[in-house]
Amino acid sequence: MCSPGTGLGGIDMSHANTRDLALYVVDHWGDARPHGFDGAIDRGPGDFLPELENLEHILSCCYQASLMREEDRPVRFRLILREPGCFDDNGWPPKGLHRLLFSDPRPFDEYELKRLSPAVDFYRSMIAVSYGAQNRLEIWGIVHSGSRWVQNAYGGKVIPPELPASLVVYVTDPGRITVCRGPLTIATLNRGQVVSPTHEVFDSTWLPGNFARVRSRLWGLHLGAKKAARKPWADLDQSIVKTIAQQVVRRIIGSVRNSGHGGTILVIPPETADHVFEENSYLNIEYKVSDEAGQKRFQTLVLDLMNALAEVYGRKAGTGKTVGWEEYVASSDKSLALCDEAVFDLAHFFADLASVDGAVVFSEGFELLGFGAMISGGLKGVRTVARALDIEGAQREEVYSGGFGARHRSVFRYCNAVQDAIAIVISQDRVVRFVKWKEGVVTYWDGVATSIMDF
Repeated sequence: MCSPGTGLGGIDMSHANTRDLALYVVDHWGDARPHGFDGAIDRGPGDFLPELENLEHILSCCYQASLMREEDRPVRFRLILREPGCFDDNGWPPKGLHRLLFSDPRPFDEYELKRLSPAVDFYRSMIAVSYGAQNRLEIWGIVHSGSRWVQNAYGGKVIPPELPASLVVYVTDPGRITVCRGPLTIATLNRGQVVSPTHEVFDSTWLPGNFARVRSRLWGLHLGAKKAARKPWADLDQSIVKTIAQQVVRRIIGSVRNSGHGGTILVIPPETADHVFEENSYLNIEYKVSDEAGQKRFQTLVLDLMNALAEVYGRKAGTGKTVGWEEYVASSDKSLALCDEAVFDLAHFFADLASVDGAVVFSEGFELLGFGAMISGGLKGVRTVARALDIEGAQREEVYSGGFGARHRSVFRYCNAVQDAIAIVISQDRVVRFVKWKEGVVTYWDGVATSIMDF
């Protein structure tokens, strides 16, 4: 541990800016990948990245625009750098991209981005930019994408229109901009940090390691169902258990995050879960859940998705390959679509429970134990906590806990007392943090994303 301002090993903790983001994008342009996906990517032709000076100018204008307000509304938009001729005049959402070409291009600066943003709905359209006369950047129109990409960004299986492999910038909140190559995420500048998908806590070894027993149990149940099936099922890639479970968790967190009221999720170890309904010195659950089917809905849903995927691709004779997340996303089968809809419904249901004061409490298998849980004020306070500087928490900095709100401080106390617990804290200002005891100190990970919009 070390004092604020420096990281372990002398890491510079100064705030990053758009220059740092531009440099990172140049260095990692070829490393872009879909959010939450670990497989190989077919890059395709037509990649285009402007020179560093122009890239920094684009990002700087987007950043400045993000700090403005248009008629007391926050400025949010998506931007794409691509020539108008690359878009089909006859393309229309939901399956295609439609261009709206201005008769007179507009100047490219933060003020024009601010003025145009209300007409370019963040979820349905993009501001279109290219190089015009004298090689100067200009806004030539609007690209209408439709809203399918939103569900896809949150882990859904609806296939959106394909974006070209061009520079795409998302302005989501004041001081927060995300850079992509087409649909592939590269990095975000957020709260003075450059964060990439490879920095995400979901990609760590410690987080999925805590749920290895649950995944093993689900995999065994799936194999049992496959053996009992009357018709052949396809073989699944075993990693899909983790991928599907993480996508469900992402949507739960995302639903709480987007609700605006914040919330706390506690995942407690088995030995604590066994006594959680009894009087204890750690936790008092106001609304306890005794319905076994309701408790196990998360696991049931993950298993249903796995079984449905294996059954659907088992019908396709001659596939002869292991089926994974890509096949799930690509499938248009109605049974999978129904499972996917159930995931969204469950995520919103848990988000509603989080709107009550107190935490939503799960066992390690995400079995719902109750909500409205209050953490005991009698637990020993924690004066300082560690902020993880990498996904494994190997590098950390010491942070004074008094700078956090009551929700965070109570979670710090709980994780200090119940060291195998994992907490997810979602603030009203939409910041998401994982909290866990690690190597002798309560540690938190921030910059947690539930979709491309959240980095």
